[in-house]
Amino acid sequence: MVTAKRWIVTRIAQTTFQHWPAKSSVATRWMQVWDSEFFRSLRASPAAMGAAIIVGVFLLSSVFAPWVAPHNPYDLATLDLLDSQLPPAWLKGGRWTYLFGTDDQGRDILSTIIYGSRVSLIVGFASVALSAVLGSLIGLATGYFGGWIEALAMRLADLQLTIPAILLALLINGVSHALLPRDLRSAVALYTLIFAIGIAHWPQFARVARASTLAEREKDYVQAARVTGVHPVSILLRHILPNISGPLMVLSTLGLAYAILSEASLSFLGVGTPATQPSLGTLIRIGNSYLFSGQWWMSLIPSLALLTLMLAVNLFGDWLKDAFNSKLR
Repeated sequence: MVTAKRWIVTRIAQTTFQHWPAKSSVATRWMQVWDSEFFRSLRASPAAMGAAIIVGVFLLSSVFAPWVAPHNPYDLATLDLLDSQLPPAWLKGGRWTYLFGTDDQGRDILSTIIYGSRVSLIVGFASVALSAVLGSLIGLATGYFGGWIEALAMRLADLQLTIPAILLALLINGVSHALLPRDLRSAVALYTLIFAIGIAHWPQFARVARASTLAEREKDYVQAARVTGVHPVSILLRHILPNISGPLMVLSTLGLAYAILSEASLSFLGVGTPATQPSLGTLIRIGNSYLFSGQWWMSLIPSLALLTLMLAVNLFGDWLKDAFNSKLR
């Protein structure tokens, strides 16, 4: 009887799972990815796992801000000046409708942080992508060809590294504002900020890409590609670049934190994103005006959000650096 029951259960299971080949194959692939060496190393580091979760929360909440945020802080029809400068909900006079309180215009602090994080992350990712592409291409070309191109590009990078990135970004931003008409400044302010931060951080990528290319160009697979007549551009993009992508990816992760900090610094100084698209730096600047009048939450809570995001990105970048370091495996 037991054998018959076991046979019946086995046949039912086999018949059922035969109708789910796609789902089972997808689940198998996800399990293989989850059990890969990369994710096993991530799960083994609680700090890196927590940092990845925090960064993921910031990313998802920024992408789905219209659905996640309790209020739309930029919809003037929903704002009420009578609700301005309300303290957080756990303090006297606060409301649970506004968990972290409101600012001077009656906007929900939590909602402004969610929307402000979206602007900060957009500027961070776009500027890092610009500096990574520009710096990597320059580093690949100088490391592979050498000669006067290498000398000129590296001296230019050394010269730019003597200037603080924030000052260079301020200079580029100021020049663009002086050249653009007044009515176009707000429309292109975000793009100007991305360009300024991206140009200010390309030398780091160029130096890393050049050093890695110098080590790779003497290896056998590059020499074999040269002998067979492969075009140098194809050698750089199809052979060398994939083999030096690890250090560049680590630098991009760490550079994201610097880019977000640079954007927040510029916005705090009043030369970043416009008032219609405030980022975390803009929120801190606005709240700083009310810091000594008792409304500390308007500046402190956005500052803590920026600090949390920066710390999470840096922790994840540090783990990624160790994960790509073959000497530590």
